[in-house]
Amino acid sequence: MAADLILIAYDGSENSKRAVQYAGRFLESCRAVVVTAWEPMVRQAARMSGLSGVMQPEWVPDEDREDIALTDAKVTNDEGLELANSLGLHAEGRTVEVVNAVWAAIVEAADELDVDIIVAGTRGTTGLRSLLQSSVADHVLRHSHRPVLIVPPGR
Repeated sequence: MAADLILIAYDGSENSKRAVQYAGRFLESCRAVVVTAWEPMVRQAARMSGLSGVMQPEWVPDEDREDIALTDAKVTNDEGLELANSLGLHAEGRTVEVVNAVWAAIVEAADELDVDIIVAGTRGTTGLRSLLQSSVADHVLRHSHRPVLIVPPGR
């Protein structure tokens, strides 16, 4: 399958590494973009305090320093980029900020880049667990208007 541009969702997990490997194996591409979504620490803290139901002390990020979540996302993205390039993909890296949900950030990045296909790994949960924990890949599949290659976990 030849594609002009593919987006590979990469979070550093074994499942996302597997997705990169399958993209390199099955998709001949002129260009690939390895995308790592990240959520600012202040938003993570607010979300977690809301989930706990307990009022948390106000946490204010240091404006002179890069958000630690972005720093971590860049390191993760560099790892995915190196893996993609080692598999023969002509890849570039990109981090995208999560505003609402990780899946939405991936779909928005795919639309912005006008990619031909999105590649994502999945945890492969089944049964009740899959009902309670819908995966990012499932949401990307349901909400994107582009082809999606979902790579299941290994054995």
